Amino acid sequence: MRSNLSLDSVSISLRACVLAWFANVLLLALLFASGGLSASPTDAGQSAFWRISKGGVDAGYVLGTIHSEDPRVLDFPADFIAQLTSCQVFAMELLPDMATIGRINEFMQYPDAETLQRTLGKERYERVMAALEAYQVPSDWKARMKVWAAMMTLSVPVPETGFFMDFSLSLRAAGSGMKVSGLETLEQQLSFLESMPVAYQLALLDQALSDYQRVDELNDEMVDVYLTGDLARLQRLSEEQFSQLDPEIRDYFLRGGILERNQHMAENLATLLQEGRVFVAVGALHLPGPGGLLALLRQHGYEVDSMPMPFAPVAGPRGANQAEAPGDPATG
Repeated sequence: MRSNLSLDSVSISLRACVLAWFANVLLLALLFASGGLSASPTDAGQSAFWRISKGGVDAGYVLGTIHSEDPRVLDFPADFIAQLTSCQVFAMELLPDMATIGRINEFMQYPDAETLQRTLGKERYERVMAALEAYQVPSDWKARMKVWAAMMTLSVPVPETGFFMDFSLSLRAAGSGMKVSGLETLEQQLSFLESMPVAYQLALLDQALSDYQRVDELNDEMVDVYLTGDLARLQRLSEEQFSQLDPEIRDYFLRGGILERNQHMAENLATLLQEGRVFVAVGALHLPGPGGLLALLRQHGYEVDSMPMPFAPVAGPRGANQAEAPGDPATG
């Protein structure tokens, strides 16, 4: 019996971890919609894949990712894998080890006797419970979810494999003998959600309840645009999807969810770059703008040069077969 309970706990925690990473799609879209992440003239409309160098010496790569398990972003060409494994260190937002996975579970649930129903009220709570049915989360676990955890769960597709883009890259890196490092702690990534005013959380939850039946469609559309590597087009799409949200909420996400996190990640990345060549994989919309990682790398004395996206766009969502010739980047 103890073994089964332990396995159940790990399973729930793994699912929570997957949802936490997928939720960055929502986060980044909210932030881009605020206008605070508008790409600079140097970065706008260019690839989400960049080479890092300093004084003419290669230092590694930065790939802006989309936190998705869509097969189209998991088809890594051989040349790209060679670029990945030419580095000594793989750096991602958060290290997906078992300790982190377990703690994500704790972050997403109310402690003690507090419940989601008490915060939401009966009618809204019942709507949330019905919407969460497809996510195969145990009822007692759902009942203790925090508002922001329910919101972000409903804002992303139901996980199918758990092999989202960032995680898949980290497995390839570890398998090749690279050191895998996180650029931020769990507290740094989720603290702004923990401290978010309840009114903001409820507004976002209501938005998620209105849109959750279209989440697969919206995700496919985001991936379509991501595959072009055009951050400006990603911005326009985000603006369309989240134009109804209160500007105060978007500004809150911008400050706590991106700008402060970018500073932490840039400082840790600068340390890693002193150890050797680093392959960086972070959400694509962490890159542009004056507070983005590209600008922060330049402030640390590094040059960043855009490269063609390593993926060939595929006609149709989730793995349709008609692809462009390998190695031909989309121009948008």
